[in-house]
Amino acid sequence: MTSSAILFASLCLALAAQTVTALVLPGTKTIVGRVSAGPIEISALGCGTWSWGNRLLWDYDPSQDEEIYRAYREIRDAGVTIFDTGDSYGTLDLNGRAEILLGQFERRYLEDKSSSKSMFGIGAYVSNASNKQQVATKLAPYPWRVTRGSYVKACKESLKRLEQDKLAIAQTHWSTANYNVFQEGALWEGLGDMYDEGLCEAVGVSNYGPIQLGKFSNRMKERNVPIAVAQVQYSLMTARNNEILDACDDAGCRLISYSPLCLGLLTGKYNLDNLPREGNPRRQLFRELLPGAQQLLGTLDAVAKDVGKTQSQVAINWAISKGTVPIPGARNLQQAQENLGAVGWKLSNAAVQELDNASAGVNKKMIENIFQTR
Repeated sequence: MTSSAILFASLCLALAAQTVTALVLPGTKTIVGRVSAGPIEISALGCGTWSWGNRLLWDYDPSQDEEIYRAYREIRDAGVTIFDTGDSYGTLDLNGRAEILLGQFERRYLEDKSSSKSMFGIGAYVSNASNKQQVATKLAPYPWRVTRGSYVKACKESLKRLEQDKLAIAQTHWSTANYNVFQEGALWEGLGDMYDEGLCEAVGVSNYGPIQLGKFSNRMKERNVPIAVAQVQYSLMTARNNEILDACDDAGCRLISYSPLCLGLLTGKYNLDNLPREGNPRRQLFRELLPGAQQLLGTLDAVAKDVGKTQSQVAINWAISKGTVPIPGARNLQQAQENLGAVGWKLSNAAVQELDNASAGVNKKMIENIFQTR
């Protein structure tokens, strides 16, 4: 028997030894662990889909879908299961595009896995509880969604776009407490109704501060509705304290850190001579933030070189070290691999403290989301 034949036979035997729920092909391995999020478990690293369909900030075009799928497959193979999305994600005629792609990508992913197994005569691929896709959709509190029933209807419309029966987490995208307190109550009841109707495994909130999260938590406890996550903008560039983390502990949920790379500013890619394109809102934002972030970026670069990682990977690992689940976006294979390089290792306490000190020294922090509450 030739060496190539022996190699092929060994591969077949190795594949045959795998169960139908855990196929590991050469060059892939599950490296992303799992953490608790209220009553469920999610991957310790997630993926945000804000850029999937966003022309304004991220220059999305449908021709990019194939490359986005390659990124999707890469992170799914690595064990990422939690995908954060929203029914408002997508610019104008592309509204809802991110949800549509998430559904399409997962169906294709499962088909690709089944095809890989069938090729070796092993049988169909079956996703198990630990690697099943988990969609966390944020439902926008549009002005016309003023009743609990309208919010439940929005959830059902998201499920139609996903072509799925149930969400892992149904979230409210932001609080209306600052401008329409009466709508806020209807949104909360709507989320509770979604859970009661079996449309989601748990609920969550976005852009809620510790005070409003506490109020939400109390109401959900009264209704026996489990909270899985609360998410806020959280990175080395954001003004923060431990209050939101403590509030999450009190509510029994996990903090999701969105924009952990501060829209790309923490990647090391940009400087005052290399800004996002003209017309992109990030261009002016970075022009304002970069001068006051030089010490932080220098520290980030030094730590990255010390641990043999990139600045992006250090910034994401820092967010993980705080007990959060970061959800960086990925629109191509390179970005997916870059994000995955942030797990499987841990910053030292000294490095985290050094980054904390540099972060505290930033004289102009990233602007807060306009809907962020206290």
